[in-house]
Amino acid sequence: MDFRNLGLDPRVLRAVDDAGYTEPTPIQAAAIPVILSGRDLIGIAQTGTGKTAAFTLPLLTRLAAGHSSPGHIRTLVLAPTRELVVQIHDNVRDYARHLSLSVATVFGGVGEKPQIEALRRGADLVIATPGRLLDLMGRRYGNFSGIGHLVLDEADRMLDMGFLPAIRDVVRQLPRRRQTLLFSATLSREIEAVAGEFLQSPQSVEIGRRSNPAETVDQSVYEVPRHLKGVMLQHLLRDPALAMVLVFARMKHGADRIARRLEQHGVRTATLHSNRSQNQRLRALAEFKGGAVRVLVATDIAARGIDVDGISHVVNYDFPPAPEDYVHRIGRTGRAQAVGSAISLVSPDEADDLKALERFIRRTLPRRRLEGFDYSAPAPAAIPEPHRGGSRGGRGPQGGRPARGASTSGPGPRPPGGGGRPGGSSPRGGTFRPRRFR
Repeated sequence: MDFRNLGLDPRVLRAVDDAGYTEPTPIQAAAIPVILSGRDLIGIAQTGTGKTAAFTLPLLTRLAAGHSSPGHIRTLVLAPTRELVVQIHDNVRDYARHLSLSVATVFGGVGEKPQIEALRRGADLVIATPGRLLDLMGRRYGNFSGIGHLVLDEADRMLDMGFLPAIRDVVRQLPRRRQTLLFSATLSREIEAVAGEFLQSPQSVEIGRRSNPAETVDQSVYEVPRHLKGVMLQHLLRDPALAMVLVFARMKHGADRIARRLEQHGVRTATLHSNRSQNQRLRALAEFKGGAVRVLVATDIAARGIDVDGISHVVNYDFPPAPEDYVHRIGRTGRAQAVGSAISLVSPDEADDLKALERFIRRTLPRRRLEGFDYSAPAPAAIPEPHRGGSRGGRGPQGGRPARGASTSGPGPRPPGGGGRPGGSSPRGGTFRPRRFR
């Protein structure tokens, strides 16, 4: 099938040609005619199969056929993370380059003044995260009475992240007569039932089995003791084939620790998690896309909006406890039917999570051994944490004078029987007994 057979506006087709696309993906071929007809839609397809274009191309066609009203918003797209909002905006900008349509974004982590001004002016299409949008709507910014289209992108993640109350509050302020589209890579039947409250007699389009990872991704498991994961990752990165690597960590501090270790071993690395400012996150993505850094270490929530061409490998440093997260993670590579690789480092305490995934995807992932790697090696020496005290080195925890008995040149052994050592003298006399944690 050709894009020209789908009924899209000629100016949209011109932008598609500019982007170098010739044939629609299965989700695009199935969803675009339904959206153009005005029906509500539930679209389910694997990550990396072109869901963003599946709803933006027909919506731009419908918007181009209508008329804008000053100060009004015509279409609203809700997405779970600021990175995904930016990604959708970039795609819309490319697809609408030959149209006279206005587009605005609304998300947290940046100043709200430009977003308020954009809502006051009105826009043909607004892309937003639920939290920031609800805050601005609550302060009466933006006229949403003319909304004709609502899109819930990555709907499963928005509901899993607890956005359902915010989404309900947003939807209550929209016209009841509208077209609503729900797109997701995975969608449990329980979440589908909850999401169904926002749609009217929707048509469902499901491409592939909902628990199936992308078929173009080579998946493998390396069983390794937890304390050797960092060493194994460094060993794997000796292979130049790992050219553009996305590493997933479970926690923010874990992502920082992985990045520090890689940097100390000469691997250019950036991090992406919720403790990073918006500018830091955008810079990390730009450096990763541009090749300035070889490895991007991210947590699941922050990585939800990553849509980067050319990611050669995804590495699950921490194996995800939820099978759906595994599907989303490895979908960052092998996108648009390209070939990619997913490597999972699985420690003994994660074996049950691996078994749960294999039941979910109904297949056993191949186990591999890393040639030349010492699986019996002791834990490597820890990398010192950065100083978090006052503005001068050697000061106490509150930034004041050094504690009695403390060294001003960094950590070292405490003097016998003092300085709060278990079993020694307390600063106020008597015996200090360590607290027992249960």
